[in-house]
Amino acid sequence: MNKRVITIGHVVALAFFLLIGLFLVVQQNYAGDQQNSNQANRNTNGNSNRSRNTNSANMNSNMSGNANMSGNANMSSNMNSNSSMSGMTGTGSGALSSADQKFVMEAAIGGMAEVELGRRAAQQGTSDAVKQFGQRMADDHSKANAELMTIASTKGITLPTDVDAKHRAMIGRLARMTGPAFDKAYAKEMVNDHNKDVSAFQKESAKGGDPDVKAFAAKTLPTLQEHQRMANEMNTTLNGGTNKSGGNSNSGGNSNGNGNSNRP
Repeated sequence: MNKRVITIGHVVALAFFLLIGLFLVVQQNYAGDQQNSNQANRNTNGNSNRSRNTNSANMNSNMSGNANMSGNANMSSNMNSNSSMSGMTGTGSGALSSADQKFVMEAAIGGMAEVELGRRAAQQGTSDAVKQFGQRMADDHSKANAELMTIASTKGITLPTDVDAKHRAMIGRLARMTGPAFDKAYAKEMVNDHNKDVSAFQKESAKGGDPDVKAFAAKTLPTLQEHQRMANEMNTTLNGGTNKSGGNSNSGGNSNGNGNSNRP
């Protein structure tokens, strides 16, 4: 009887220990599953955070890229706008107004005509007054033409290399004349030409837009006024003082068809 009780006790104790062991194994497995689950959650959260960070970085990059593109577009627009404004204001090399360009072209053509006629008068004239005046025209206008050519080159303007049809016809007409007829015709032409020249140079020196062209006009004007005075005196001697074209000029000095001149 006692042996049976002892055996039963051993079995019960063994069963108890087995239950305890089984319980411990289940607990460890459960704890391991929990750790794995937490680890998985942490990994998921980490991946999610990394994904969010990546997306955020991509968004920032895109926003920065768009901002740069916008900035570049604005810079390009501003550059184009400034370029257009620069072209409109007409400042800088080669940017002359239409009025200044017209003056430069007409001054160049007129100057070449004066040089050619002056050389012809110096050789073909009969009176000493015509010969001397012609040489003076050739010398003074050659110098002025060289100065104007220098200015035009800095402005990007190509000056004509020959006179226009109007001046060519006038030169041809005088070339066919000889003796006193040539002298008289040349004197009248010089009065007419210098009346026009003085008026044009007075206007440019007062209202010219380009400072270099304006300064050239102001510098050359006194010489033209002296030519105008000499032409009137020559015309008075050769043609009796008749000058239907007038010749009044006011710019620090008055010149009339009778050859009177009052300069400061």
